[in-house]
Amino acid sequence: MLELAGIIILGILAQLVAWKFKIPAILPLILTGLFVGPFSTMFSADGNKWIEPVWNGQHGLFPGESLFNFVSLSIALILFEGGLTLKKDEIKSVGPVIYKLITVGALITMITAGIAAHFIIGLNWPLSFLFSSLIIVTGPTVITPILRNLPLKKDISTVLKWEGILIDPVGALVAVLVFEFISLGGDHGTEYTKETLLEFGKIIIIGFSIGFTSAYTFATALKQRWIPHYLLNVVALALVLGVFVLADLFAHESGLLAVVIMGMVLGNMNIDALKDVLYFKETISILLISILFILLSANINLTDLELIYNWNSLILFGCVVLIVRPIGVFFSSKKSALSRNEKIFISWVGPRGIVAAGIASLFGLKLTMQGVENANYITPLVFMIVLGTVLLNATTAKIVARITGVLLKKSEGILIVGASDPSRLIASYLKNNNRRVVLIDSNRDNISKAKEEGLEAFESDIYADEIFENIELNDIGFLLALTGSPAINEYALNKLRGVFGEEGAFRLISGEEMQDPNNNPEEGLFSQTDDFINISEVVRDYPIINEVKIDSYEHYLTIMEATMKEIKTIPVFVKDIDNNIQVIPANFSKLKVETDFKLMYIGKKLVINGV
Repeated sequence: MLELAGIIILGILAQLVAWKFKIPAILPLILTGLFVGPFSTMFSADGNKWIEPVWNGQHGLFPGESLFNFVSLSIALILFEGGLTLKKDEIKSVGPVIYKLITVGALITMITAGIAAHFIIGLNWPLSFLFSSLIIVTGPTVITPILRNLPLKKDISTVLKWEGILIDPVGALVAVLVFEFISLGGDHGTEYTKETLLEFGKIIIIGFSIGFTSAYTFATALKQRWIPHYLLNVVALALVLGVFVLADLFAHESGLLAVVIMGMVLGNMNIDALKDVLYFKETISILLISILFILLSANINLTDLELIYNWNSLILFGCVVLIVRPIGVFFSSKKSALSRNEKIFISWVGPRGIVAAGIASLFGLKLTMQGVENANYITPLVFMIVLGTVLLNATTAKIVARITGVLLKKSEGILIVGASDPSRLIASYLKNNNRRVVLIDSNRDNISKAKEEGLEAFESDIYADEIFENIELNDIGFLLALTGSPAINEYALNKLRGVFGEEGAFRLISGEEMQDPNNNPEEGLFSQTDDFINISEVVRDYPIINEVKIDSYEHYLTIMEATMKEIKTIPVFVKDIDNNIQVIPANFSKLKVETDFKLMYIGKKLVINGV
């Protein structure tokens, strides 16, 4: 009982450490498992591990095949959740570079890494290609913490983010297929006879059939509301486990394939209830990952680590990082708009993730139990690649970004909280003036309208943390809170200004603050006398942004006073002679304005003192 509770507690503590220090969770999880597992034998009183998942086959926390069964079911749930995130529309829209990375790039990685493993480590060809199929996946959970604080160009962040998201289920599917082929070959003395190929075909057919059938059955149940909402998540959990077991009954080892296919099919159906299922599965995945990787790391023995404690393993690691990854990236990005330095940086950042480590442990354990020669190399080799790439990228990504010159000198992007009519009008103006603008809103209609207008926008709850995971926002330096709720605007600034407001964070003043212009907050936006209601009414009547040339600072003050007197006019920006845009704060007198600057305002055209 103590060991079981300890694993859960240590797993959650490792997740907290990862969150606190903004590092991939897999790093403290695996290190914790190694510490309480193989490393603990070096200083424990009796020479035993502090946590022993399996000992002499029939002893430990999970004697016999119980550890394999637990790992299998856990990986099934994790892969199902990964499959839910794979959208075919996203593959079409992410661009040719990303599409090639998850197809051609993955194939190149599999072939070149397989050849390297065969000739450097001495594994037979099937095991070599199993190893290479396991390391083609990166993953957003390892890339996001590494790149979160790097102000990169949007194209680079987009490539790395979507490669990690899309390649997880694709890589898992490839690894499962390779494993099934090897597993069947192992049952026949490693000779792939006609019967073996027929059995392999049976696994493919059963896996796809049950996966598709289960997905459409569950989708029908959701659409017909046959499942009460309060039971939705547990029914989904039971269904995934049931599909996994059912597929295995019809064709041994087809369960993982079935759940990946089911997740992919469901993920591409337009069913609102699936959002709740996905959120629940993410929570379950975090708990399972926390337990799983401490268990799997602890199950490794010092003798397993000794297998890779040599120069050959180091050479293989160097091959993967310095040759395999760059070949895949450069080939996939051929004739793209990416510069050579951008390709070099993308080549350098390729940390392997949770899916690679988890499936490697599962397959290594299974093949070892089947008596496949050298199968015990798979888990430690993949763990070496995972830990090595995560550590390498976490410590050197910023240095390499600086050397290659892909860091933005200044974060000029603008994040607007709220996508109502005023926000969209302002965003469109900024976009037309070559500024990157991103709108977030929890209102789906507002987001849909923004996208129809060609604006970059996504649905997000300001109270959730998902926005921090979006590494494509690394070039954001300005924060504007423009919602109709003063409380939300203030909360947005308090929560987001440290990450997205380094160049400036502003919010609309409230109705109460509008009554006392002399005491407007420092972060007040646009005007001393206009709140959300006023700006919405002006945009409704005059949906246009006008420009007026400024002759002097005194002239600027005159124009600003005119906007306060004219109730249908609200100032928003000042543009300098180099077309750099400054946000006008509520305390507008503090803004530095020079001759030939221009002032932009929403609403009725001003006619005063010749303006």
